[in-house]
Amino acid sequence: MAASELYSKHARVWIPDRAEVWRPAAILRDYAPGDATLRLQLEDGTELEHTLPEKRSSLPPLRNPDILVGENDLTALSYLHEPAVLHNLRVRFVESKMIYTYCGIVLVAINPYESLPIYGSDIINAYSGQNMGDMDPHIFAVAEEAYKQMARDEKNQSIIVSGESGAGKTVSAKYAMRYFATVSGSSSEANVEERVLASSPIMEAIGNAKTTRNDNSSRFGKYIEIGFDRKYHIIGANMRTYLLEKSRVVFQASEERNYHIFYQLCASCHSPEFKDLKLGQADDFHFTNQGKNPVIEGVDDERDMAATRRALTMLGIAESQQTGLFRVLAGVLHLGNVELKQRGADSSTVCPDDPHLLTFCELMGAPLKEMSHWLCHRKLKTAAETYNKPVPRVQAVNARNALAKHVYARLFGWIVARINAALQTVGTQHAFIGVLDIYGFETFEVNSFEQFCINYANEKLQQQYNLHVFKLEQEEYMREDIPWTLIDFHDNQPCISLIEAKMGVLDLLDEECRMPKGSDDSWAQKLYSAHMKSSIHFQKPRMSNSAFIILHFADKVEYQCDGFLEKNKDTVNAEQISVLRSSKFELLVELLEEECVSAARDGPVHTRRSTTRLTHTQKSVGLQFRNSLHSLMETLNDTAAHYVRCIKPNDHKAAFTLDSERAVQQLRACGVLETIRISAAGFPSRWTYQEFFSRYRVLMKQADVLPDRKLACRKVLPQLVQDEDKYQFGKSKIFFRAGQVAYLEKLRSHRLRAACVRIQKTIRCWLARRKYLRMRGAAITIQRHVRGHQARRLALSLRRSRAAVVIQKYQRRWAARKRYHQQRAAALQLQRLYRSYVARQEYQRLVYERQVRVLQRWVKGWRARVRYRRVRAAVVLLQSCVRRMLARRELKRLRVEARSVEHFKNLNVGMENKIMQLQRRIDEQHKENRVLGERLNTLEASHASEREHLIGQLERLKGVEEESRSHRKRVSSLEAELEASRQELERRSLERQEEQQEARAERAAMEQRVAELNKQNVLLKSEKEALNRQILEQERNAEELDKAHEEDTRQLQSDLNEERSRYQNLLSEQHKLEERHSNLKEESSAKASHQKKESACSLATSESTSTLSSGFGEGEEGRGRQDGSSTGRDMSLLLTLQRKVAELERDKHTLQNELDSRDEQLHTSRTKEEEEFKKTLLSELDQEALKRQELESANRKLKRDLSELREALSQSAGSGTAVPGSPAYNVLLEQLRSSNEELDLRKEEVLILHSQLVGLEAPKNKEADGDSANSSRSPTFDFSELNEDGELWMANEGLKEANRLLLSQLQSMTPGSAEEVASLRVDLQRALEEKDLQQELLKQSLQLPQDARIAASLQQEISRLTTNNLELMEQAEKQDKVFRKMKKQMKIYMKRAGDVELEGSVDGLPNASLPRKEHDCSGMLVCRKEDESKLLKIIITDLRPRGVAVSMIPDLPAYILFMCLRHADFANDDQRASKLLNSTINSIKGVVKRKGNNFENVSFWLANTCRLLHCLEQYSGEEVYAKYNTPQQKEHCLVNFDLADYRQLLRVLAIQIYQQLIRCVEDTLQPMIVPGMLEQDSISGVLGVKGTGVRKRTCSVTEESGGGVSLESILRQLSCFQALLLQHGTPPELLHLVVRQQFYFICAATLNNLLLRKDMCSWSKGLQIRYNVCQLEDWLQDNGLSCGAREMLEPLIQAAQLLQIKKKSQEDAEAIASMCTALTAVQIVKILNLYTPMNEFEQRVTSSFIKAIEACLKNRKESSQLLMDTKNIFPVTFPFIPSPVALETIQIPSSLSLGFLTRV
Repeated sequence: MAASELYSKHARVWIPDRAEVWRPAAILRDYAPGDATLRLQLEDGTELEHTLPEKRSSLPPLRNPDILVGENDLTALSYLHEPAVLHNLRVRFVESKMIYTYCGIVLVAINPYESLPIYGSDIINAYSGQNMGDMDPHIFAVAEEAYKQMARDEKNQSIIVSGESGAGKTVSAKYAMRYFATVSGSSSEANVEERVLASSPIMEAIGNAKTTRNDNSSRFGKYIEIGFDRKYHIIGANMRTYLLEKSRVVFQASEERNYHIFYQLCASCHSPEFKDLKLGQADDFHFTNQGKNPVIEGVDDERDMAATRRALTMLGIAESQQTGLFRVLAGVLHLGNVELKQRGADSSTVCPDDPHLLTFCELMGAPLKEMSHWLCHRKLKTAAETYNKPVPRVQAVNARNALAKHVYARLFGWIVARINAALQTVGTQHAFIGVLDIYGFETFEVNSFEQFCINYANEKLQQQYNLHVFKLEQEEYMREDIPWTLIDFHDNQPCISLIEAKMGVLDLLDEECRMPKGSDDSWAQKLYSAHMKSSIHFQKPRMSNSAFIILHFADKVEYQCDGFLEKNKDTVNAEQISVLRSSKFELLVELLEEECVSAARDGPVHTRRSTTRLTHTQKSVGLQFRNSLHSLMETLNDTAAHYVRCIKPNDHKAAFTLDSERAVQQLRACGVLETIRISAAGFPSRWTYQEFFSRYRVLMKQADVLPDRKLACRKVLPQLVQDEDKYQFGKSKIFFRAGQVAYLEKLRSHRLRAACVRIQKTIRCWLARRKYLRMRGAAITIQRHVRGHQARRLALSLRRSRAAVVIQKYQRRWAARKRYHQQRAAALQLQRLYRSYVARQEYQRLVYERQVRVLQRWVKGWRARVRYRRVRAAVVLLQSCVRRMLARRELKRLRVEARSVEHFKNLNVGMENKIMQLQRRIDEQHKENRVLGERLNTLEASHASEREHLIGQLERLKGVEEESRSHRKRVSSLEAELEASRQELERRSLERQEEQQEARAERAAMEQRVAELNKQNVLLKSEKEALNRQILEQERNAEELDKAHEEDTRQLQSDLNEERSRYQNLLSEQHKLEERHSNLKEESSAKASHQKKESACSLATSESTSTLSSGFGEGEEGRGRQDGSSTGRDMSLLLTLQRKVAELERDKHTLQNELDSRDEQLHTSRTKEEEEFKKTLLSELDQEALKRQELESANRKLKRDLSELREALSQSAGSGTAVPGSPAYNVLLEQLRSSNEELDLRKEEVLILHSQLVGLEAPKNKEADGDSANSSRSPTFDFSELNEDGELWMANEGLKEANRLLLSQLQSMTPGSAEEVASLRVDLQRALEEKDLQQELLKQSLQLPQDARIAASLQQEISRLTTNNLELMEQAEKQDKVFRKMKKQMKIYMKRAGDVELEGSVDGLPNASLPRKEHDCSGMLVCRKEDESKLLKIIITDLRPRGVAVSMIPDLPAYILFMCLRHADFANDDQRASKLLNSTINSIKGVVKRKGNNFENVSFWLANTCRLLHCLEQYSGEEVYAKYNTPQQKEHCLVNFDLADYRQLLRVLAIQIYQQLIRCVEDTLQPMIVPGMLEQDSISGVLGVKGTGVRKRTCSVTEESGGGVSLESILRQLSCFQALLLQHGTPPELLHLVVRQQFYFICAATLNNLLLRKDMCSWSKGLQIRYNVCQLEDWLQDNGLSCGAREMLEPLIQAAQLLQIKKKSQEDAEAIASMCTALTAVQIVKILNLYTPMNEFEQRVTSSFIKAIEACLKNRKESSQLLMDTKNIFPVTFPFIPSPVALETIQIPSSLSLGFLTRV
């Protein structure tokens, strides 16, 4: 095809871009050969000139059509190149939120950096059994493909997961192993699959760490072989590890962490079991704090530690070994904190008292002195002697770090060995699937030995991958008979030879390590001289002599030689190892012994400087890695490989963000682009003939359409594509070269566009002509109306002109008059205003003069007062001065008098002591004065400051006062004006008051009338509102009652359904356990001899007989038989399940009774009220009142007697018989209260009874009057005055007698009460002991950590419940024994009573009861004991349902069995009845188990089991069932046995059979649903097929599953199911439930497949689904099944509507949110993300619209589960359905050969 055709105007291309790698553009001008530039337009509208190189091959790559964008398989793209791959991945990852994409045989997985709900068990079940390519890409699809190939081809498989750090390799490998564990399961009780999954947290803890690129990066490679047996169940696993990054133990870069296990230990340091390790926070240790960021967001190290310990326990590592393991890890941490100090130039030292060194030696059990010595010394050996040499600090630190790395590496290997031992094969391994989780290609700024080994391994894997892809392409071409031409692909063997060949990099490295004075520099020089000229993959950096460059397949990498030799040697100080080997720590010694064993096998231990040379037996790290890599490649080559390439989308860990540059780098490195290149070199696009015909039918002519699609394609394709080299015809497919599908899509688009243009042309012509005719008719009509309108307007204008002249005349006169009146009013207004202004001025002058006079008066008064105060103050001052002078004179006189001696003596006689005291007091006062003086000084200082502050405030106040004075003057003037205005207002107010008084009088009269009317209105309104409120309250109460009733009904119904579902789940588990037990029995019996088989069969028979015989007799025979241990366990399990079933059944009955009682209460509440009201009206009030008074008086007397009795009891308490508050006293009081209540009830009963028995008691009362004339009653008492001759007195006497009787009973109960008190005290003591025990356990549990506390509490609760259950079981057994004993006695008594009746009967009627016996025993069948097995074999085991259903009445076997059971009941033979029922149940179970896959057989026995259950209920004699019976059927009821227990067993059996029936339906419909509902083109000619050329795995099943299945097939199958159910007489409720379950399966399977298939989410597919759903609805309507099955399809209907509805605006989003109520928000968003246009005229759903949908759905509270539960089975009930068939009318056909049965 010419370039001018492809690069035409509007063609879309890709151009290189530095930021985005590739940018889309459109061509604005056709390209012509020889053009140097292309005129392009970018998506943002920018136009540019793109310069082309001289070669045509460098034209920009073309873009694929939009319809091909977002494909599941990259190889399905028409144009296969780098920008197309990158764009397809971006669309799927960023826009559609899909992380998996196929690239041929490779699964490309992009790390979303977000948790996605796509790994649950429902997703696993959805992918199980599917071919790769049928569903959307997923890691489960790859795992299923590997599992399926292993089972089909019996060949080992491998899944190779690779990618750089942070790409998600570990998670992908984990999910693959989870899939195998879930799908395959374990073949034994060992639960190997759980152990395989349990190894993941352990390996992540010891081998994963946080890096700058990944929070959970695997720092080692591992290959896990999962072993399977011949049934393809997991039986074991084995793990191989590669190249652990030991340097991380002692060094971490910034923002990185050490291995997770160290941080988990530090986070759990507070636990009691870790106290001896003396750990702290991670920041306290040198080996864990170098990254400066020890916390990972969202990770709880303590919780992960608990998970690690649980995994270790699950894998069989004992607690002692776990403790030792943690000791070693803690020792490594403490070793890193040992401080080494420099001492001199060439030596170092360590402090002997270093706490970390002490802890390290204590944990390791090593001698402190020797360890501290060898940390700073090393041993040198010469030919003559050996001596110790100190080492400098740098070398000592390196030796310490080497020891830590070595110990951790040995521990890592030990843990891997223990995991392998726990996962070892328990049987013969038939095949295995290997999962390789290995590091991807790495390149950093500084690359060392680790990166070299990693890239070497990736070179080997890439070579194997290229060969595998090439081989698959060749096989595909040969299978389709396509001519094969050799495809050139990149071979990286020269690069591999550079590394591993003789004199290669690794060989030279080992040689340099063996040199005595070998160094990194000398090794680098050898590399330069050996490979600079001989290899094109080796280069030397320009600016370095200690580095080299290797050109790998992915990129060019520069390696630094520093450290290569040291890491290759991997040496450690032998003396330090010897010190640790001398330890008493068993685990450490075991680690070092394993090292010795491996050294003896592979060579001596690589010790640091123990020898100066490496012997030829030692293996370097590089050599070991090369050997293990060769072994791995051999394993991979012997297996079928599956590839998973993990891509890291960005370096910022942003969710669903793709960095184009980083993605392209990884695509180049992982080989995805190489796969694309190999595919593009051949025929990448591959279509089936049917797909091609359906897609490109529009390009064919009518003559080209042939019935044979293959011939039609062969005929039309050469017409479309003239170059025959561009396509090839295969056997089942058409192969196209790259770009041809895009060209065909272009032709199809042009053809459709031309057809659209022709259709538009015709329609537009018709619309334009129609519009023209309409406009012409409208124009004629408009002209007619316009002309008439213009004539009317002319006449109207003439009339208006004449009227306007008249109007103007009158208007002008009115305007002149108005202007005159306005001028006159203005003049009058001006005069009035001027006069008022003059009057106001005069008034203001007079007011001003008056105010001045007032001010003068006040000022003069103030001056006089000031002068008076000054004079008065001077007078007071003079008086004080005179008085002070007189006081001084008197003081002097007194002092002179005091100085005289005689006066002193007279005053101070006997006062010397007092003077001393006073002196002391004075001194104390002086001290106090000094203290007070100091305080005074401080106070004065503070007061001075306050005074200054107050002075300042005073100044401010003075200023304010001045301002207030000025304002006061202004206020006075304003007051004067206010006074004048007030007077004027008063004058006016007086005038108004006179007017208002008159108005008030009139208003008062009116208000009085209005008030009266308002009162009446208010009363009426209040009455009306009260009535309305009552009505509303009644309505509200009624609504609330209805709502509450409905809510209670719904709640009870939901609780009932939940209980039913839980109950039936328990039954299904029981059924599975029974099947498993029977399978184990069959296996064991198969291995045993023939005699053991017979004994086992008899044992099973006796066991089944004794298990179900609990309802008849005491079971002496059952107890006499000796069962094995397994039989006892089965019986205990069965009894436990039966008890649980009985409890659940009772709960179900109680819930159902509550529901019925609620309905009845609501229905009968009003009728009861009416009846009670009528009864009260009919009573005789007068007589009853008199009787009530008399009895109340008697009752009061009795109460007084009872109170006296209470007092007597209280008095007797002092003697010690009873104490108030004691249990005995309380018991007595409770009995007395009950007697009082009984007396009250007796009073009412007496009132009723005596009113009816008046006539009968009269004679007795008269006799009693004569006899009791001398009694204690008063002789004046007149009985005739009492009501009806003293019957009330008799009642009183009777009550007294009853009271005396109660007292005697109370006295007789006193000893019993004492015993009860003693028992209660014993119970109290036991309760106190239990309380103390619980408190002690609580204290112990509080000392444990959180997880251990929970486990301990659960263990205690389990033990307590177990004890209670055992006690309850013992009590139940005792009660059963008593019940059986009483039942036997009752039977004996009944027989004796019957004998006595016969003896005492009349001799003339000896046979009176014989006709009754013959009548009762009709409808029975007699079966001898020896014929019972034969009967069961004929009507159950060997019976064919089809023959019975056609020729006999429905449920005939159930009727026959019940008639035999009736005879056993008539004969009162409990053993026979028990054996018959047990054998029947076991036989039905056996038949259902053997023929469980046959729907006809299962439905037949479901109907018969239900009928047998209903017969047992119908003829049980219970009133709830007997009310439906006819009189004849009531006579046939069972008389001797209560078969309630067996009814429960039959109900359980029916539930199990129903579940088996549903599983049969599911197994039959499951393969038909997806082909019939989704894949089949139901509307032919309307739907288009988007054939994208998806290539499935060549080893997958090539034939389409369900190719001949259509919707009609599903409808036929549903009709077949319904016909069989109706034919077998299945109850209607069960039939409706089965139909609902079928439609639920159809909806769930279809919707789940739709949610996992991108190619099914389109508008046309929604139309097809809606059409299919309509067909199902029509089927329901035709069969009259309105049983809620249509509601089961509601999620599928809404999904189809979602595919067809408009999806653009916010209104559309709201409409979708309101419409899709049956779909969850996750399902709606998933469907919108998967929506794929089938034609270029459709549009994809934008991300903004999806965000709008998520915003509308965020308030929904629903499950986040994506898929519907396809295993959900609705709970089933068996409502009672009475049988109209009379037992005596049932005829047994002779074809059954039941002649040994005798009809009675």
